[in-house]
Amino acid sequence: MWRAALLGAVLLQAGAAAAQQAAPAPPLAASSQTLVLWFLLATLALVVTVFVLVVSLIVIKMQPLLRQLYARPTVHNTWSGKVLGLFVGDNRLVTGENRDELMGHEYDGIAEYDNDLPPWWKYSFVGTVIFAIGYFGYYQVAKAGPNSHDEYETEMRQATLLVSADADDPNKLTTYTALGTPADLSAGKGIFVTNCAPCHGPNAEGKVGPNLTDEYWLHGGEINHVYKTIKFGVQGKGMVAWKGKLSGKQILQVASYVQSLQGSKPAGAKEPQGEKETIKPLAAK
Repeated sequence: MWRAALLGAVLLQAGAAAAQQAAPAPPLAASSQTLVLWFLLATLALVVTVFVLVVSLIVIKMQPLLRQLYARPTVHNTWSGKVLGLFVGDNRLVTGENRDELMGHEYDGIAEYDNDLPPWWKYSFVGTVIFAIGYFGYYQVAKAGPNSHDEYETEMRQATLLVSADADDPNKLTTYTALGTPADLSAGKGIFVTNCAPCHGPNAEGKVGPNLTDEYWLHGGEINHVYKTIKFGVQGKGMVAWKGKLSGKQILQVASYVQSLQGSKPAGAKEPQGEKETIKPLAAK
């Protein structure tokens, strides 16, 4: 009895092992689809090759007939005749009518030739003009599609959704108050002289960068706008981002120092740039 039970257990274990071994392999759907794709591409390439060979053979066999047709005056100078000329060795449709024809102008051993612009170039130019007229009419006259400014605004709104709304969000303006203590302004001046003077001048009169002492601002003159410009920079305008190089307090100190220079009128000040924005000079505390 116990032998039968033992034999049954062994058979069950063997069956389980066989079932595991016979378990279906991972699906090969992806490999099959790849094979089918390559097969279709190879078939398409073969069909195209055969088609080109057949057409070439037909053209070669029909060349005498095509030459006779091409020689007719009613066909030779027509546009369709020029297309036909490509099959009999006349490349006027590609190279133009005149090639290396002397115009009778010669100076110092240099002769002037009369060469046509390639017809394909002329047709392409006409095509671009037609496209430009249609493009201008669609986007600028009919306003049927978004112009470049609208697309930029849309992309910026989409980008804003992908930026986290935290202290390092360049789209979120801070609400800081300018620092007015002598210690903060002195620290801000030291940072400015070390890092900002090469572009804005030792007195912020402006060099490569704009004048920071007048009422005109490219990116806003309020303390939080200045803070944002210093921290994140201005891409493509030469203003580097000082985030990671200066601490938040240091950025606020130098921004406060810049605001304290309003109306100082340094010698050799650069001409105004940007929009006028009256900023009240910062009074020291």
